[in-house]
Amino acid sequence: MLVDLNRLIPSFKKREHSLDEPNAYPEENIKELIDLGYSKLTLPTEFGGQGLGLYELVIFQEAIARGSGATALSIGWHTGTLLEFSERRHWKKEAAAFILDKIKSGAIVNTAATEKGAGSPARGALPATTAVKTAAGWEITGEKSYTSLAPMLDYIFVTAVVEGTEQVATFIIPGNSKGVSIRESWDSIGMHGTASHDLVLDKVEIPETYILKDGKEAGAKPPMSWLLHIPACYIGIAGAALEDAANFAASYEPASLGKPIGTLPNVQEKLGDLQVKLLSARQVLYHTAEAYERAENKEDVLVLLSSAKVNITNAAIEIVEKSMRIVGPQSMSASSPMQRYYRDVRMGLHNPPMEDMVKGQFGKMMVDQ
Repeated sequence: MLVDLNRLIPSFKKREHSLDEPNAYPEENIKELIDLGYSKLTLPTEFGGQGLGLYELVIFQEAIARGSGATALSIGWHTGTLLEFSERRHWKKEAAAFILDKIKSGAIVNTAATEKGAGSPARGALPATTAVKTAAGWEITGEKSYTSLAPMLDYIFVTAVVEGTEQVATFIIPGNSKGVSIRESWDSIGMHGTASHDLVLDKVEIPETYILKDGKEAGAKPPMSWLLHIPACYIGIAGAALEDAANFAASYEPASLGKPIGTLPNVQEKLGDLQVKLLSARQVLYHTAEAYERAENKEDVLVLLSSAKVNITNAAIEIVEKSMRIVGPQSMSASSPMQRYYRDVRMGLHNPPMEDMVKGQFGKMMVDQ
């Protein structure tokens, strides 16, 4: 898989500039990944997937991000969602049978949970989106924000409060359902190609069996290990930036120097320093994934998962910024991929888990011991 995936990376790089266009998204990239079978990477084998785990997922997500950060982050929500199911088997039987068969055939899914003005679900916010029981099934009404890859989603997993309760359930919404529309609101200069638009649901009617989770799952929930696809994406972007900086240093010859700047010891030291930082961040990423897979009690790895995201994302930002200093003012040219790396990598600060929450939880643990 990795060999075939690496063959796609040059094409992803060539298409990156087009993702800065209004409402653009990596349609060709995603279709090529589907054709490769990547959308079934973490789908369990008994449902027609490859059944790969966390370690393989972060390897492949990093590779994709070296070609296109927006592509990696977008498909990562899909593959991560399937990995969570693979570990927990927490979907209702009828709904799972339906959606897993669709995914086996190439369908792309994502969860829409965040709402503007409602706060982050990770911080305990209840959705304003409602689910009303009807004679035929359910009627879903509400709006969701940050719905990554919105124009390409075949099915959306929507969180909603069941009317008359405080129970938050998750429902399968076909993207082509009557009452479903996409408000093209995503104007972020970072990760613009994820097309994370608003999802509008106006009295969308779905069958009763389309309830994926009823919010009544018993027992403790294991850590959300699949969120490691996020730092994997950003360290992939950092790797691409460092590679470009090294290529620039090896080829750029100022007239005043008469030889490539990469021959200068101070430039070599800067590149070497960034390579050490990149390798260190990658070690954190892969050690965390391996530790999680080996752990008998997954809760024991929770602190590693949380700290890894903060550590790796901050390292990725530093690597990109310092790579740009090696390239100099040309890195800020609109035609340079470096300025896109810079814009994209900073979006990692706003993906879960948030740095303030992680550090606050760690501090509380330390004083409560």
